[in-house]
Amino acid sequence: MDLPAAEHREPRWPASLAVVAALLLYVTLPQRFTLGPPWVLPVLEIALLVPLTIRAPYRHPGEARLIRIASLVLIGGVNLMNVASLVLLLHVVLTGAPIDGHTLILSGVRIWLTLILAFSLVYWELDRGGPAVRGHPDALEPDFLFPQMATPELHQPYWMPAFVDYLYLSFTNATAFSPTDALPLTPWAKVLMLVESLAAITTVIVVAGRAVNILV
Repeated sequence: MDLPAAEHREPRWPASLAVVAALLLYVTLPQRFTLGPPWVLPVLEIALLVPLTIRAPYRHPGEARLIRIASLVLIGGVNLMNVASLVLLLHVVLTGAPIDGHTLILSGVRIWLTLILAFSLVYWELDRGGPAVRGHPDALEPDFLFPQMATPELHQPYWMPAFVDYLYLSFTNATAFSPTDALPLTPWAKVLMLVESLAAITTVIVVAGRAVNILV
């Protein structure tokens, strides 16, 4: 059900906290798993995140197009950093480069957690055209089917998914490697969930397998 246009506003701060958490996980990685010095890309991300959060603390249908573009660039940066880290991690594992087992495990966990945060931001930003229009009459058709949408008698009127719903969706997809309570409805949603599951299971299997060989 669409929200009254005047009431449609979604706070940015939960997504901003997710970005900060992802950046903190990135800067704590060994430099061999980052693009250059670990602090360079996070500084650029923070330089965009802070003014964006101050300038547009809420997402709403009247937001400037530049705000949406900046949000997409910010989220794209988080995903770029995580993809690079995952590729570098796989390179170390598959080439048999020397690495301490505990370092490998901790790095794999950080990359896996960042994967969850990165995809939750993507789902949040793209579903139904984004948080600025989600629930508005101009919104696109749903890309995900949440339980509250399938059983409207169990939730409050005008329910709309918030960032925490997409965070949970991303977490369950990265742990079960498949949809759990929320189902993808559109091709792009299915492809993104497939990519996340593939990245998550690759990280777990490859890192765990190499770590066992090192530690045993």
